[in-house]
Amino acid sequence: MSLEKPKKGLHLCPGNAYKNDSVSDEENHAVLIGTVMSDSLKHLKANRVFLLIGAPGSGKGTQAEALCDFFNMHHVATGDLFREHLKRGSELGKLARTYIERGGLVPDSVTDEMLKQRLQQGDNCIGFLLDGFPRTLAQAEALNAILKELEMQLCAVLNIQVSDEEIVQRLAERFICRHCQTPYNLSAKPPRQTGICDICGDELYQRSDDRPETVRARLATFHQQTEPLLAFYRQAGLLQVVEGKIGMHNVTRAFARIIAEKIC
Repeated sequence: MSLEKPKKGLHLCPGNAYKNDSVSDEENHAVLIGTVMSDSLKHLKANRVFLLIGAPGSGKGTQAEALCDFFNMHHVATGDLFREHLKRGSELGKLARTYIERGGLVPDSVTDEMLKQRLQQGDNCIGFLLDGFPRTLAQAEALNAILKELEMQLCAVLNIQVSDEEIVQRLAERFICRHCQTPYNLSAKPPRQTGICDICGDELYQRSDDRPETVRARLATFHQQTEPLLAFYRQAGLLQVVEGKIGMHNVTRAFARIIAEKIC
């Protein structure tokens, strides 16, 4: 399935896809259903998997939220998986905690099993968008094995490319709620009230690791880890690259077109 060429005045933006500011939300929703998705999508088996790769500060989280809402996919972030298992005290959570409390790294086998269990919970969705996994070639091979066992398909690897200097500038404008951890950006996603979280009303703060020198070090590590992974998926014919400089809404639109072509 391919997306219909947008009509004049329509644009894709996080949370509501093709949007025409001159008409009501109901009319915009009708445009979304009529031109992008059909009722048949509701009955698709949840066996489609997409990966989202982007450097810290690339806007990956924003894109994941928009795309999952748009296509009714489950967003699976490894950080969230760990927090969920630790919070409810699952056997995997208890095992992970033994490593964390010793200051060690949690083995890939534990992460793999958490992911496998999550991918088996695909009710009422058309698939999954993975965020933060895999990070290494070994994890990529493990993911292939998991998907084969579960009879699921890796459809595409979505990569947001943003220059390091632009990311440094973006993160200098990033603030986070102390209580609920909701992120804000003074340019792209400012709070309604300066310094106050829209969600819970608590104070916003800037993380120490968003300082330029720290960000550049994190980016160097990201590139070192990710380049082999991107090469792996490029060789497999799965890599789809979108330049972040085209703007947040246009990045969402580009990724939406790629996903739409893969899900039917």
